[in-house]
Amino acid sequence: MDIENVEVEKELRVVFMGTPKFSVPVLSALIDNYNVVAIVTQPDKIIGRGGKVGITPIKKLAMDNNILCLQPKKIKEEYEEIIALEPDIIITCAYGQIIPKELLDYPTHGCINVHASLLPKLRGGAPIQRAIMNGYKKTGITIMFMDVKMDSGAIIETSEIEIGDSESYKSLHDRLSKLGSELLIKVLPDIISGNINPKAQDESEVTYGFNITKEDEKLNFSKRKIDIYNQIRGLDGFSGTYAIYEGKRLKVWESILSDNHFSDLLDGEITNVYKNGIGVKVSDGEIILTSVQLEGKNRMSAIEFANGKNLVGKVLE
Repeated sequence: MDIENVEVEKELRVVFMGTPKFSVPVLSALIDNYNVVAIVTQPDKIIGRGGKVGITPIKKLAMDNNILCLQPKKIKEEYEEIIALEPDIIITCAYGQIIPKELLDYPTHGCINVHASLLPKLRGGAPIQRAIMNGYKKTGITIMFMDVKMDSGAIIETSEIEIGDSESYKSLHDRLSKLGSELLIKVLPDIISGNINPKAQDESEVTYGFNITKEDEKLNFSKRKIDIYNQIRGLDGFSGTYAIYEGKRLKVWESILSDNHFSDLLDGEITNVYKNGIGVKVSDGEIILTSVQLEGKNRMSAIEFANGKNLVGKVLE
């Protein structure tokens, strides 16, 4: 890249909108390469019972780099301050609010979103978790123009990666976050120069990756073992899954598949304590829980949890 182009890019006024850890590598790459005049992130939240104020990972990065940080409670009603900054381009990544049309229409180079799926698959706020929970073999990053509808804008560029058979949410999250930052920096010069050919999404191919609910976290041992396994790894490193053990919530963080079958047992019944974990009867066989966390306790191996307990025959609900 020649010096003239670097100067042009540094003069470009970029506003970045994001909130969670996933967005951090994207913003870091923008700070290194462009003139980020402000970031917009979700309001601070009270964490825990002590009343401590928690700031978003994006706000921390902005503070560390002395960048203006805006935190509107409702951006649909509080966007004038962003327009007053006269952004040439707005880039979002996991921001968490719907952007109003007035703001989408303002920047010369548009509003660009970095989304963690291969759109139109998995529109919504939890595409990484849902990709694993749904048993997808591949996913990726989509760079797209934003529209008033959720994740529905024209696609500028995509990059695909495979999902490992035993990969967890945390691992996939980190790989996609890095990929998103790299793809954005690669395609931004073409967006700015207009050397792109955006393609409308095929509405007939749309699926959704809606936010994770409490119901998504509850294990149902009447399901197939592969579905339970995917549910567990899809939420490992996020909220986790759980079952009820003797009236208490037992978080389940990790598991492995088993070839054993127990047709005469109840779904959810503990079949055995193995060297690598606790076997549980499911609809089509057995799944082995390997990492758990009893309510009020720390995360531990399932073997540690089993020590001193007579678990075989008990039923997880």
